[in-house]
Amino acid sequence: MPLRLPQSISSHSPVNPLEYELASERADALGRQGRKAEAALAKLAAWSSESHQRIDRMTLLDDASDAVWALFIQREICGLRNNQDVIDRYQIPGEVLARLGATRR
Repeated sequence: MPLRLPQSISSHSPVNPLEYELASERADALGRQGRKAEAALAKLAAWSSESHQRIDRMTLLDDASDAVWALFIQREICGLRNNQDVIDRYQIPGEVLARLGATRR
């Protein structure tokens, strides 16, 4: 499918179509990773020892840490270096932040 720039961009400034496509892909990947992190954090927050005896909390904690770590990396790829706004928006717990970048046993 051929790439067609929006009228607002194509008429005002010369934009490299490849750069436009790459920026679009980066934004899409960032959105997908944000949704993954949000889902993993929601599962962790919903866990309780009475209702989730078959699911180990440490597994959920590892999954949330991995998803948040990947989100931070994707943000850095997009040029967004300050993660405090993401921490505040998703209300990422300190125990998740403490495990970022750690490998599982």
